[in-house]
Amino acid sequence: MNTLTIRTSARCQLIDITELIRETVRKERITDGICQIFVPHTTAAVTINENADPDVSRDILSILDRLIPYDGPYLHREGNSAAHLKASLVGSSVTVMIENGHLVLGTWQSIYFCEFDGPRSRTIHIKSLAGK
Repeated sequence: MNTLTIRTSARCQLIDITELIRETVRKERITDGICQIFVPHTTAAVTINENADPDVSRDILSILDRLIPYDGPYLHREGNSAAHLKASLVGSSVTVMIENGHLVLGTWQSIYFCEFDGPRSRTIHIKSLAGK
């Protein structure tokens, strides 16, 4: 397993981590298999979505903020309930196939780390498994 650390700079943001994941897969020299990306945080997530238009990331954050407002009627007293809910909706892991040593992503797809309670230092675990 490989572990990366990234620093986020805003309360809510999406960070394209595709190149970090590609570099990790290259170093592992796995030609065919799968790559699991896992975020071990309850107020952060990971997703795959469009990389061509930055408005897509802004729209995702905007809609999540409208659906789950920061100042909702939450019982959790730490002040980050919205972040916990957003992280649960988006999810803590994604799996990407590896073929011929490369991540199998669509033309417009990237892997995004989703910060919902920043800024913070965050951890991302990457585990690649060789196929047959």
